[in-house]
Amino acid sequence: MIELQKVTHLFAPSARAAQQGLIAARQRAGRPRILEHLDATLALDDVSLEINAGELFVVMGLSGSGKSTMIRLVNGLLQPQTGRVLVDGADVSAMSRKELIAFRRNRIAMVFQSFALFPHRTVGENAAFGLEVAGVNRADREEKAGHWLSRVGLAAHGGAYPHELSGGMRQRVGLARALCVEAPVMLLDEPFSALDPVTRQDLQQLLLDLQGELSRTIVFVTHDFSEAARLAARMAVLHDGRVAQTGTPQQIADAPADGHVADFVASALHH
Repeated sequence: MIELQKVTHLFAPSARAAQQGLIAARQRAGRPRILEHLDATLALDDVSLEINAGELFVVMGLSGSGKSTMIRLVNGLLQPQTGRVLVDGADVSAMSRKELIAFRRNRIAMVFQSFALFPHRTVGENAAFGLEVAGVNRADREEKAGHWLSRVGLAAHGGAYPHELSGGMRQRVGLARALCVEAPVMLLDEPFSALDPVTRQDLQQLLLDLQGELSRTIVFVTHDFSEAARLAARMAVLHDGRVAQTGTPQQIADAPADGHVADFVASALHH
């Protein structure tokens, strides 16, 4: 469903610096030297990855490992300097602006760490926002929003405003909004990391229950191995913009590919 083919992405002050950075990356100059000499950040370095339809795939790594850049490449907010990003066979990296808007409206849904709700809209209006943008009539979008709010445990809160809800409840609204558009792909960028441990576990279970029902293709970003281990069918560990290891959580826990991956596994065991 999602395929990254030899994707490299740099953040650079100019096109020339980006081009020089690409050459340096191919020569394995490494992130620190590219940053020092070109003032360019090598966010993703020759990344290839396949994510299957209906799979809950976790992308894990520390801050700066390239996780958020990968998500933004999948939804077309960024274009790779080299390589291709395919979603259900369509080349996102080659889409026109008009095609990208339609793609983001119909094919892909996002859930953010920061909730990203509209404070002046009710919970019901927030949940229905994607449908409103798509031109769905009010009665249909209210019915669909009501269904998904009920499904995430917020049936009684459709008329409330975001400031009246706890963090966990706000994130449930974010989930309902993503589910409302019925996109085949959902991208969740550290959605539970700002929440307390009990609320996190509740929402992890809700996500697993929903996935059991819906079999969407979900890409879930986290820096927490224990969260990844609970959620992932398969996972990839990113380190310095490269894929350090992919596999099931059990495979990675049993045979970490390097010291960096081993440290992640150990950190989960210590908690």
